[in-house]
Amino acid sequence: MDAQIPNLGEDYQKLSSDGKMNKGLVVFLSLAMVVLGIGSGYFLSNRKEASSSLGTNGKINASDIVKGKEFGSNDTANFKDIATGVLEVGGIDGEGTHHLVREGGPTQTVYLMSSGLDLDQFQGRKVQVWGKTMKAQKAGWFMDVGRVKILE
Repeated sequence: MDAQIPNLGEDYQKLSSDGKMNKGLVVFLSLAMVVLGIGSGYFLSNRKEASSSLGTNGKINASDIVKGKEFGSNDTANFKDIATGVLEVGGIDGEGTHHLVREGGPTQTVYLMSSGLDLDQFQGRKVQVWGKTMKAQKAGWFMDVGRVKILE
């Protein structure tokens, strides 16, 4: 058990005998990383997003809500159910925040909520919605809306 542990400091000093070059390289690489970080941040902050119609408060600008325009997620795997009708405020017995009045009378009503869109902005408009059907106690059809298209 008399084995000695070698002094790693001496080996390190041998490897970095011309310390000026190593310090210069470290400074250069550090500056390069800072410049690249700032450049990529600037580039990403100036990119146009699909949600460019959002105002500063996260709501869609009223002038952008026009016939044919779509808002929300492009995730067709999760939001694959589709319904069309006039969007109105109000759920049924605590289920949903809004409902979609459809042709065929009250039995065809779809009750809605949205985890990604403020549905109040589309009140009174004829829309097509893409969503995910959820379990409900009272509503015949209850949907989490992910995407809205303005029809009228």
